Amino acid sequence: MRRLTFALWVLALTPALAFAQNAESRRGQGYIFVAPGGTTTSGSTTGTLHLGGGGEAFVYKGLGIGAEIGYIAPMQSFKSGLGLLSVNGSYHFNSSDKTKKVVPFISGGYSLLFRSGVANGFNVGGGVNWWMRDRVGLRLEARDHIFPVRNGPKLQAWEFRIGLTFR
Repeated sequence: MRRLTFALWVLALTPALAFAQNAESRRGQGYIFVAPGGTTTSGSTTGTLHLGGGGEAFVYKGLGIGAEIGYIAPMQSFKSGLGLLSVNGSYHFNSSDKTKKVVPFISGGYSLLFRSGVANGFNVGGGVNWWMRDRVGLRLEARDHIFPVRNGPKLQAWEFRIGLTFR
């Protein structure tokens, strides 16, 4: 399990290598977040808190690929949480114009819940990066992780993220 956790962290932080570039050739960004939300299954909802971070590398104009890793847990029992890994594609509108203060984005991709076992799913979301300074911004995002279950009800982990983004 330690090797898997280490490998997931390396995967999530690899896009951060793009940060060493100068301002004219920035090709990526990283972020950290806290996300209150909930999990819903069979019509029942439980409040959750998700903490995490990740990064994105821009491959063509506003088109990006990224990964993140975090810990999501019920608010009433934070020790009962799960690891949550996501590998996503994204599109940042007007991201090539570094003078833009507000850059909206959409994202979606693969999600993996893990602890003693795993659950595979997908996620969709969108939000905005508000660049308060050249290299630091406020990140606001809504995201929904969906885990279909064969012969059973699906699990949805929805959240509203508040974080910092760095380039």
